[in-house]
Amino acid sequence: MRFPDLFTSRDASRAAALQWIARQAVEGLTAGRHRSPHKGSSVEFKEHRPYVPGDELRNIDWRAFGKSDRLYIREFEEETNLRCTLLVDRSGSMKYAGSRALQLTDSSTSIGKRKQDYATAVAVAIAYMMLSSQDAVGLMTFDDRIGDSLPPRTTPSHLQSLLAILAGDSGGGETDLGTVIRQAMLKLPRRSLVVLISDGLGDPESLGKALASLRAQRQEVVFLQILDPDEIDFPFHDRIEFRDLENTDHREIIDSRQIRSRYIESLQRHNATLEAACRRNRVDHALITSDVPVVDALARFVALRRGGGVSGALSLNTPAATNSTPPTYKAVASKLSSSPEDISSR
Repeated sequence: MRFPDLFTSRDASRAAALQWIARQAVEGLTAGRHRSPHKGSSVEFKEHRPYVPGDELRNIDWRAFGKSDRLYIREFEEETNLRCTLLVDRSGSMKYAGSRALQLTDSSTSIGKRKQDYATAVAVAIAYMMLSSQDAVGLMTFDDRIGDSLPPRTTPSHLQSLLAILAGDSGGGETDLGTVIRQAMLKLPRRSLVVLISDGLGDPESLGKALASLRAQRQEVVFLQILDPDEIDFPFHDRIEFRDLENTDHREIIDSRQIRSRYIESLQRHNATLEAACRRNRVDHALITSDVPVVDALARFVALRRGGGVSGALSLNTPAATNSTPPTYKAVASKLSSSPEDISSR
């Protein structure tokens, strides 16, 4: 995968201009612009407390002393840098490539139109955004388990290491998001930001429990759900051969007209469960289809997030896609996924 095709210099400049503001207090290693859970001497006043011997005299509020004849210390809330870890799905279902997805590479191939490539571009955009604000960014890729891993750092050389991993094409097979997140929790820094970039196809109950565990650790969590437009509206006709992208030996020929309504009903239930889990655990959840320009989608998400809570689903789809819900064919018939290069009318 060539990053000039996947993520242009203009995309990098636009992403670097965005600012991500942490919603909750975070723990960092250097001074920054996000609230810290610790008290200190910085730019944002927090509260008064009574003076005790040993306190620095420069922190005494003499104006309060003049009014009350008592000594009070002005306490401030420290500001720190944000530490972000990107969890990027590399399982088999992320290799789906529909004809309407953004063409990110040579038009003679489907590479660059896969959900995996789009998710990679989203991760790169977030990395540029974080590092331009002196925030630390790390990475974990996964399929059925955690693969490559980099701890959050802020150095320019760290970006090159992150890009080198994302440029690879490793991964495949099945995944269980709940299990993977529980594995990731062992490596995450405290009070950090966790951005899950995945299609969300799998057991929503397991994912919901894992999200609850993350929040119990006081992690701030964002779930960016990446789906192909084909998965949104199921535009298939007649008899189609479906291939399970997480089990390449599993193929099945199905009359798409007979299963479409059941598919939509099933995915509606699936997505409703995902949305409920996100709301319950105060996780920001955005569904993004792979035909939306990456930085456009990210810019809108950041703007809406700055304007208030985004607990639950946030639609960032194209107008044609917003009337549908994100599908998972897995929930309909034996965990099948469709792949254009393996679909043929019969």
